[in-house]
Amino acid sequence: MQFGVFSVSDITRDPTTGRVPTEKERIDAQVAIAKKVEEIGMDVYAIGEHHNRPFFSSSPTTTLAYIAAQTERIILSTTTTLITTNDPVKIAEDFAMLQHLSNGRTDLVLGRGNTGPVYPWFGKNIQDSVNLTVENYNLLRRLWDEDVVNWEGRFRTPLQNFTSTPRPLDDVAPFVWHGSIRTPQVAEIAAYYGDGFFANNIFWPKEHYQQLIGLYRERYEHYGHGRADQAIVGLGGQFYMAKESQQAVKEFRPYFDNAPVYGHGPSLEDFTAQTPLTVGSPQQVLEKTLSFQEYFGSYQRQLFLIDHAGLPLKTVLNQLDMFGEYVLPELRREMDARAPKDLTPAPTHAGLVAARDAKLKAEQANAPKEPEVSDRDQ
Repeated sequence: MQFGVFSVSDITRDPTTGRVPTEKERIDAQVAIAKKVEEIGMDVYAIGEHHNRPFFSSSPTTTLAYIAAQTERIILSTTTTLITTNDPVKIAEDFAMLQHLSNGRTDLVLGRGNTGPVYPWFGKNIQDSVNLTVENYNLLRRLWDEDVVNWEGRFRTPLQNFTSTPRPLDDVAPFVWHGSIRTPQVAEIAAYYGDGFFANNIFWPKEHYQQLIGLYRERYEHYGHGRADQAIVGLGGQFYMAKESQQAVKEFRPYFDNAPVYGHGPSLEDFTAQTPLTVGSPQQVLEKTLSFQEYFGSYQRQLFLIDHAGLPLKTVLNQLDMFGEYVLPELRREMDARAPKDLTPAPTHAGLVAARDAKLKAEQANAPKEPEVSDRDQ
């Protein structure tokens, strides 16, 4: 089981002070958060991709490469890389480069994105978003899996005898998760390729995501990658904690009430009852996170959004310290104890290389042997 944090890269006014951080402050904060993630023993740091205000993360791989140079262990990922408006060739090159720079500590979440204006900015039509997703991902897979690609499609110029460079580290492509909050076709793509499915279930009720994850699991088994309960699932989540639950609610309420995304909507109490958001004591964070398995089945990755809504960096780092001390050790023990023994392992580069080598060894062992020719036969 992998635990980590992700950032949507918002730049939001702190409602308790009225101060808006600068872009540089928010960018620098991501480095500090990622280093804290590694320090407390979590496994993954991820950041989204946006090309519009009030967000700053237009180039996730640049950020992740900088963080890779200052960390040693954590996996560096995205939430989300836009498969619709990015050129698949550039995605293939950027993430292979990041693989090498991070010594394999790289994977990514691909998604359509949720900002309509981004499509014309990059010469695309939002009406083509699903078709772009299918075609671009098919090309991306070929660019990583084949040394020389000849390709022709609908949405970009053809490729003739093209080799993407650098090649993936150890000839094993970065692991791909497909992120979706509403699109069944994305779950189908993830299942078809045997990739992971990341359900960033931070805003909608659990019943909505149960349907998407259930579809992905069913189709994962249909395509022969393993049993439905072995499918590779990641979930989002949110928390804010204090030693006493009432204090946590008091501290977080102004941030919740004024947040651009869910502020001025449902009450904090309604939102915590209907979504994975937990505002309370460390024990409440532990118990609610453990309940996710009851709704979605055993899964491999849990990421938390904790640096949003104007929360200052000092507060975010304190939240991580509390999580590492009071929640993470017990959460890891409980989740691992509850998982089936034959659950597909959480993806790592070393694990993917070992699986590739084992597959090649099995294929060689089962290959028909050429008949031996004796001197008398000649």
